[in-house]
Amino acid sequence: MRELDETTITHTVLQRVGAAPDARVRRISEALVRHLHAFVREVEPTEAEWQAGIEFLTATGRMCSDTRQEFILLSDTLGVSMLVDFINHRQPGAATATTVFGPFYTPAPDFANGADIKGHLPGRPMYVGGSVKSVDGAPLAGARVDVWHADDAGFYDLQKLASSPGLAGRGCFRTDAAGRFNLWTVRPAGYPIPDDGPVGRMLRAQGRHPFRPEHIHFMIQAPGHRKLVTHVFAEGDEHLDSDVVFGVKESLIKPFERRSGGSAPDGRAMEGIWYTLEYDFVLAPEAAQP
Repeated sequence: MRELDETTITHTVLQRVGAAPDARVRRISEALVRHLHAFVREVEPTEAEWQAGIEFLTATGRMCSDTRQEFILLSDTLGVSMLVDFINHRQPGAATATTVFGPFYTPAPDFANGADIKGHLPGRPMYVGGSVKSVDGAPLAGARVDVWHADDAGFYDLQKLASSPGLAGRGCFRTDAAGRFNLWTVRPAGYPIPDDGPVGRMLRAQGRHPFRPEHIHFMIQAPGHRKLVTHVFAEGDEHLDSDVVFGVKESLIKPFERRSGGSAPDGRAMEGIWYTLEYDFVLAPEAAQP
């Protein structure tokens, strides 16, 4: 067809992409065309607005580097990352909820239970303990528990490599025979996502703030079970109801208990202010995969 107009172009494009030999490519391409054309029909952008959109995506790509992924920020802040997470992690009721992976993970060194992973990160001491179990309540010995978090100013080690080389505030642990693990670190703080690029400009235009509530990341793996990627959020944080990446779930909110002096759960004598977090994780079986 040569004489296309706004009423016939969508059907024609769908015919073209419908020739894709791979069924999944065909389904994705057809859905993309339908929804993208419907979006354009709904908002009726001017040519200048459409060009601005292209320039926005171009700037987003140019902002990406080995240490910054602006497209992940865009996906996160539009709620797409969490929607993908919801679709791909329809957990059985007893299993711990998942949430977004985040851009600050990197493989961490192994530590023995009870070790302190704070490294050069500043902050108040914090004891973190927990267990890993299957949905039937059986403890999972030898489960791998990766932990990472920001410092008391909201910065991750990867953001401070120029001034403070080396990893800190992250480590990998193994659960004991009872399925338990514990470690020491510092209490993190909530923080704004990087907002000096296109995504930040988008948030300001939408009248939104860039903040994430205080949290600690966990990635937990055990044979025969689905990998769990999640956070535990600090109860009472002011941004729990407006997390810029929509990652908070009620079951993942726990008190970061304030202590003063006394004895820690592992028997360590403490002075001054310190904190504790206890959380019991439940892994879904691999068979629960959608």
